[in-house]
Amino acid sequence: MKPSRVTLLTALLLGSVAFAASPKDTLVIQEASDTPTLDPTANYDTGSSNVIENIYETLWTYKGSSLRDMEPVLATAMPSFTNGGKTLVVNLRKGVKFHSGNTFSCADAEYTFERNLVTNSAESGNWFLAESLLGSSANANDDKTLTFAKIDKAVECNNQGQLVFTLPKADPAFLAKLAFSGQSILDKQWAIKQGEWDGTEKTWKDWVGKDVQGSNLSKNPSGTGAYMLVSRDANAILLKAFPDYWGKQPAIKNVILQKVPELAARQQAFLRGDADMIEAGSRANIEEQLKGKPGVVVVDNLPNTSATGIFMNENIKNGSALGSGKLDGNGIPANFFSDANLRRAFAYSFNYAQYIKDVQQGKGKQRTMLLPDTFPGYDAKVNTYSYDPAKAKAYFQKAWGGQVWKNGFVLNANYRAGSVAAQTAMEILKKNVEALNPKFKVNIQQKQWSELLNDSKSGKEPMIIIGWAPDYADPDNFMYTFYSSNGYYYPRSNWKDAAVDKWLEQARTTTNAATRNKLYSQVGKRAYEQAPYLLVPAGVGLYAVRDNLVGATADTYNPMLGSSTLFTGTLWKDLSKK
Repeated sequence: MKPSRVTLLTALLLGSVAFAASPKDTLVIQEASDTPTLDPTANYDTGSSNVIENIYETLWTYKGSSLRDMEPVLATAMPSFTNGGKTLVVNLRKGVKFHSGNTFSCADAEYTFERNLVTNSAESGNWFLAESLLGSSANANDDKTLTFAKIDKAVECNNQGQLVFTLPKADPAFLAKLAFSGQSILDKQWAIKQGEWDGTEKTWKDWVGKDVQGSNLSKNPSGTGAYMLVSRDANAILLKAFPDYWGKQPAIKNVILQKVPELAARQQAFLRGDADMIEAGSRANIEEQLKGKPGVVVVDNLPNTSATGIFMNENIKNGSALGSGKLDGNGIPANFFSDANLRRAFAYSFNYAQYIKDVQQGKGKQRTMLLPDTFPGYDAKVNTYSYDPAKAKAYFQKAWGGQVWKNGFVLNANYRAGSVAAQTAMEILKKNVEALNPKFKVNIQQKQWSELLNDSKSGKEPMIIIGWAPDYADPDNFMYTFYSSNGYYYPRSNWKDAAVDKWLEQARTTTNAATRNKLYSQVGKRAYEQAPYLLVPAGVGLYAVRDNLVGATADTYNPMLGSSTLFTGTLWKDLSKK
């Protein structure tokens, strides 16, 4: 019997045999690392999202390249809230098959969200779902008020087969949250058959907070998406088009994801045509190694939906990082950054234009807030800091009643090991601060990422540079994270402002867009005045693809798709090859 194309491709993968110019019906993608999970419930990284969003489907997704407009997928229409924004009734698509052959129904959707709420942990993207549906980001192990009855009531199927969400209070970000690939709809019958939670109250306690990253569902996924898993090993994933897909059959019939750690090897495969898309590295890598080469198209000037700041911790919980622990020229006190004049001095000491030139090859933008400028709520009119040594000196002289300028200080700051951008930012700041006063000393050194994350979360890092990529396209995901004293990043900054907290809580419960925008603008203006963060300029996105790939353009690019951080921001089903 003549082997099928899929069998041939599998053999090529397992035998690590390269083939010149990937076939017209086959998409070859090379990444630097593996895919952590294929279980949507555990998904909280872009590598996993890249695959999951093509195997599974959500109730709705972002329309085209928009971050504001949604279109239905497994829902038949975009629903509207009732009951003061606390009830959402969703009509579901009929005649949809899972890869297992099971028929999609409301029971699958109900099971999906209940499983996400039951297993919820900080390591998954379900904390913000729990926040909306249960009023708490915790799970039942950490919050004893959470019962199965409460989870069951939050999401139910009515007698008409509609999915009904019941929220404790209005959440204007809820629709966007459900577009996250981690909220993709599971095949209930298939999941239970694989040994996953059976969906009953009798067993739910056994699954509370359980890590399902390596679940049986991750090994054997069954979604409604355009592609289904064929095989997977440590170095490659092979998928094929699902023949019973409810939508239009894709032109790309086979997708191969290969793990190729070496950047040079990925670049060579790409230039030969062996790979259609690769994890191509930084802007400098793409411009120097790929741009202008035969068969290569570089798509540039793409929106950046991450935000990065330099944190100035106002309550440093690490004695060894403080030196003398006093303002005596040999260290700093734990509350060193609690003086707004000091924070302003550092903000005026950073050369934003130099960072854009050195790190972003001139392709960068200084933002007014720690919020992507493409998101609702962004106010371009909020003032920004600029590099101004005279103003920096004046604020240093005001800080701590003149003691900072008189006595000097020693500040120990760490950055992520291997991050050229973070290192450069810290070097720029160090040079400019130390140039103002010979008594100022900023010591910078690299630190392993996991260690830096843990220490900063514990409030032990005096100053770090760290960013945030969105879980959902709503300003709350950034503004609350950075600026609220209840936000995810608060332990790293320990900055608290009562007015800001009040505005952010109000923005979380109002569905009026104009009101929300005004509240976020107020937060931005207050943050400028108080300077809790030094805002690092945002780079401009770009990617490279082979010139025979159709459908990967700036017009189709959506930065909220999981693949956007590495590739085209486009689902595979919307691509073809000429």
